[in-house]
Amino acid sequence: MGKKIRIVAMGGTIAGAAADSAATTGYQAGAVGVAELLAAVPEINEVAEVSGEQLAAIDSKDITAAVQLQMVRRIRELLLAADVDGIVITHGTDTLEESAYLLDLVHFADKPVVITGAMRPSTALSADGPLNLLDAVRVAADDKARDRGVLVVLNNAIHSAQAVTKLATMAVETFQSPNGGTIGAVNDGEVVFYHNSQLHHLPQALSISEKLTSQQELPYVPILYGHSDDDGRLVKVTVDQGAKGIVYAGMGNGSIPAQAEAELVAAVKQGVLVIRASSSALGMVAKAEESYEQAGFVASGCLNPRKARLLLQVALSVGASAAAVKNWLKI
Repeated sequence: MGKKIRIVAMGGTIAGAAADSAATTGYQAGAVGVAELLAAVPEINEVAEVSGEQLAAIDSKDITAAVQLQMVRRIRELLLAADVDGIVITHGTDTLEESAYLLDLVHFADKPVVITGAMRPSTALSADGPLNLLDAVRVAADDKARDRGVLVVLNNAIHSAQAVTKLATMAVETFQSPNGGTIGAVNDGEVVFYHNSQLHHLPQALSISEKLTSQQELPYVPILYGHSDDDGRLVKVTVDQGAKGIVYAGMGNGSIPAQAEAELVAAVKQGVLVIRASSSALGMVAKAEESYEQAGFVASGCLNPRKARLLLQVALSVGASAAAVKNWLKI
């Protein structure tokens, strides 16, 4: 008997449909159901015993915390199910890295969880979704994929959820891992892992995931993008609007203009947790000015601003302190 793999469909471009087979933009995302997705790739049945369910059918740019938490709840249930050996999630690419990282934060089992998507709709002449889905199932059914956290599989490449990001607007090779590279590949059907990713799974991920399943929303944590002549007024606005945390995407090594820094210091004094990230695509954010340390800002390490936001939301949801967040990041 082969591995039992559950497909959880969330919509997105992989399930997109356009009136013209030559169209790769201007399509309706999430228009194709999970049954049609599976029917388009009959080779999957040679890899594993596959079943599917439709959890959402949306354009991933419109995903909400409520939908993401619904996804966390369902994946938790499947990880605890004795008749599930691995999970594949089909997801829109705009927020794929965010959903993957959120799941990775609370991943508590050694069962593979693989997220895939597509850059071209299912109706396109050169649709990339069918092979991406087949490769994702291949990875989820492979014993080498166990205990590696949540994986992202597209364009024959295997990425860790913590490192991957969408770099290009429309290219099929858009998903890259700038810091550390891919951790493996699917070479003509063969799953190969090059090395282990540097994971920072949260302590008590099982209990944290349980706490999240009882929630319908996540704390308000905006991302503020640093720029020249930033006077910090947006920091004040977000605090006034009830922000519980702020991710500041600064320049270079998370540098913050003086006026914005002053407002962030004031925010911390009001109980707001602040993560200092970077708008740069490469490199990590490490310790910098002593004033940042004195203020209690947390450096994001290798996390980009969008993933740092999710880490902060989870931390706030379970009552973690800035010190705990630093420990999670191993900074």
